[in-house]
Amino acid sequence: MRALRLQGDVGIEHLEIVDLPAPEPGLGEVRVRVTAASLNYRDLALVEAPFNRDRLPFAPLSDACGVVEAVGPGVTRVAVGERVASMFFPNWIAGGPTAERQANALGGGGTGVAQTQVVLSAEGVAKAPASLSDGEVACLPCAALTAWRALAVEGQITAGETVLLQGTGGVSIFALQFAKAAGATVIITSSSDEKLERAKGLGADHLINYRADPEWGRTAKRLTGGVGVDHVLEVGGAGTLPQSLRALRVGGHLSGIGMLAGGGAGVDFSTLFRGNARIHGITVGSREQFEAMGRAIEANVLRPVIGERFRFEDAQAAFRRMKAGEHFGKIVLDF
Repeated sequence: MRALRLQGDVGIEHLEIVDLPAPEPGLGEVRVRVTAASLNYRDLALVEAPFNRDRLPFAPLSDACGVVEAVGPGVTRVAVGERVASMFFPNWIAGGPTAERQANALGGGGTGVAQTQVVLSAEGVAKAPASLSDGEVACLPCAALTAWRALAVEGQITAGETVLLQGTGGVSIFALQFAKAAGATVIITSSSDEKLERAKGLGADHLINYRADPEWGRTAKRLTGGVGVDHVLEVGGAGTLPQSLRALRVGGHLSGIGMLAGGGAGVDFSTLFRGNARIHGITVGSREQFEAMGRAIEANVLRPVIGERFRFEDAQAAFRRMKAGEHFGKIVLDF
């Protein structure tokens, strides 16, 4: 098989495609022939993380679609020939998050899927939604499930509510699609007017350029008549949290997802407790939640937004595009 490996040192320039023996599935495992994979910001962060020097060669990526081509002893829930998606947390089948269920995340503590054949736990794959292409299915395991859990599971979103989204990366664009399918109003921010117009084409109701309007949290609140938004997907972290809290209604729900904006001022606890904010840390989700999301995607005829596609052999270029931050939606590798 061919496999993408980080070798010699950390950094995009040290990603190489190498030839390795094809793996054989053991007890409770399946071998999947990978047809497509997608990138997340986490993948870039891990490729550049200094601590990964201690575990080179490193196998990146968590999100893939492929076809089961061999099963090990004891496997009954999937069969040879079925199309499946990898699960970000192969041990998290159902229920709430625990340390054990979140152990061995793919492309981090566990096997990376950026290879033509990969052995995975049979419990750690889910059947792919039939309505989607391989590249679209590969977009679902991390970004889509994160957005789904934030809004549908923890947020319990209902029609008529208002959602504030940051940026136009994978999680935010999936959240836009899920929110509109639920009948919600969406406010979205970006530093690019062009990207904001593309988001409008997907159904975004209100657009805010955060560079032109650094007080975008107050602006978002004004757009709700001063009440505040019901849900915020916080992908920026400390650098954007103060504005997010200003936008949130009393008793509103904030999903803490990422740290793209880096450091910032400390949390204003007076705003936090006066607003009775409900804050959930979101780290992807379970296979059960993925399967529910897949049913919703098919019922609402939703299609993941793929901004750019690269050949597997051009993985370095795909990572550089992710680092540039100029993409809209998801970046996909085609095998």
